[in-house]
Amino acid sequence: MPSTPTVEAILSGDRRALAKAITLVESQRETDRDAAQTLLKSLLPHTGSSIRIGVTGVPGVGKSTFIETFGQHLIEKGHRLAVLAVDPSSPVAGGSILGDKTRMERLSRSEAAFIRPSPAGKALGGVAFKTRESLLLCEAAGYDVILVETVGVGQSEHQVAGMVDFFLLLMLPGGGDELQGIKKGILELADAIVVNKADGASETLARTTQQHYRGAMSLLKHEGFWEPKVMTCSALHQQGIEAVWETIVEYAEAARSGGIFDEARAAQNLTWMRQLIDELLRSGLAQHPRVRAAMPEVEAAVRSASQTPLSAAQTILALSRADD
Repeated sequence: MPSTPTVEAILSGDRRALAKAITLVESQRETDRDAAQTLLKSLLPHTGSSIRIGVTGVPGVGKSTFIETFGQHLIEKGHRLAVLAVDPSSPVAGGSILGDKTRMERLSRSEAAFIRPSPAGKALGGVAFKTRESLLLCEAAGYDVILVETVGVGQSEHQVAGMVDFFLLLMLPGGGDELQGIKKGILELADAIVVNKADGASETLARTTQQHYRGAMSLLKHEGFWEPKVMTCSALHQQGIEAVWETIVEYAEAARSGGIFDEARAAQNLTWMRQLIDELLRSGLAQHPRVRAAMPEVEAAVRSASQTPLSAAQTILALSRADD
């Protein structure tokens, strides 16, 4: 078993130590879990100083190109960037496509950047179960901008929106059909919509798409201090990238001045705790000997409709409490 990375090594910005620490928090072993929590507890006072940005978009929208161009721009401005890219895991073999360092080749070579692909595994919505812990570790290591990239499917957007300060939705030029296919709930999550690939023959179409999304967003209710912005950019040609960053900075400054920034993070922590309680309870039930023994019979009864799902759930809970 590799040695546990030290607090000092992580605080010094040692990328190898940070990678080891993230591997530790992602481990399913009980001993590793205890070591990871001890490490996180020591590092907690050194977290929270970054701006956390969620990035999502439909397949083919150019997320990787956008993140690489955006990341290079931030590094040139003196920032240190961490990218937590949640990879889809194979439902058959359980492996994941960990290809982020080939997708972001220039960024991965920068000393001011840290790219970490994390297999989603069985986590809800395709978001890695330990992404939040990884985010805290990156902050402790001195990364002041954290990007969390989603796989762009299912509930992953909702999960990521619940752990970041600013949620960015990338879209393709082509408005009409695209607009019909986007769920209202995803638009409601967005703090900004950026129409990428606004270059060449697609530039005019991108401007039209921008107007379509502005119209759509105006129909949604946006409570609070911020009116989501709809912008265009060309990540390939490095156009509009500074405007995207300025929008994020403007949002953060407005949120901080109104005390909303810290309130939102506090609410996210409570939601995180409740989600972890659910996950730990399910894990504990799955490992309980009486529950494991009874589960096949209970599941068969539910399948055959001889027992209701609620009754079955109550049976399982009763078995887990039998020793109390």
